[in-house]
This record gives sequence, structure tokens and C-alpha cells, in this order.
Amino acid sequence: MSAENIKFTKEHEWVRVEGDTAVVGISEHAQHELGDVVYVELPAVGDSVSRGDAMANVESVKAVSDVYAPISGEVIAVNEDLEDHPEQINKDAQGQGWIVKIKLSNPADLDELMSLEDYQKMIS
Repeated sequence: MSAENIKFTKEHEWVRVEGDTAVVGISEHAQHELGDVVYVELPAVGDSVSRGDAMANVESVKAVSDVYAPISGEVIAVNEDLEDHPEQINKDAQGQGWIVKIKLSNPADLDELMSLEDYQKMIS
């Protein structure tokens, strides 16, 4: 995954834009901080989400953490594999461990996100 098309939030979500769709998950840093992920509560396909609203939960051996919508739009897909294999987030948080796909309703939301470089500065 190239660094040019992935953005981050200060709440540790990543966003990869594919046309008018944003693929969203939690960052490698976030999954490392959480520890072993044991359960993921996914939103429903068709749900409307607003930037900044909690849309999913990731439960680990350490804590339960909200996953916030980094952009506004409609949930058009969820990673159902996470229901049976939540550990996929630990194995490949920024790849096969994606959580939702959102159809963008306000592309300007993307301007509020951080580059990989800015995100790395924030977490260091």
C-alpha cells in the first residue's frame, strides 16, 4: 500500500481512498497498543456515519476501543472476516484487517486527515 493514498486520524484510524470509496481500519500503532484483538463490533451495511462519530468497537485483551468515522458517508461494506477472525487486525491492520468501506458523501473530509509523515510525528 503506497503512502500517498493512505491518510490517518489523530484517533488512529487509517483511510485508503479508492475512487469515491474510503477503506477504513485502525493503524498498526493502534493495534500494537491494544494488544491481542478478540472481538470486533461492526456497523451495518447501509448505516450513515458522520465524521468523528463512533461507528465500530474493537475489543482486545486490554481494552474496548471505539473506531471513529474519519469521513462522512454510507457504510457500503464491512469486513465480515473479522467476526470469526478478529486477530486479522493484529496480523495486518492496514491491509486485510480493514474494518469498513464508506462511500464518501463529503470529499472535503479527506482534507482533515494526516499524511503518514504527520501521523508518524504525532505518535513518536
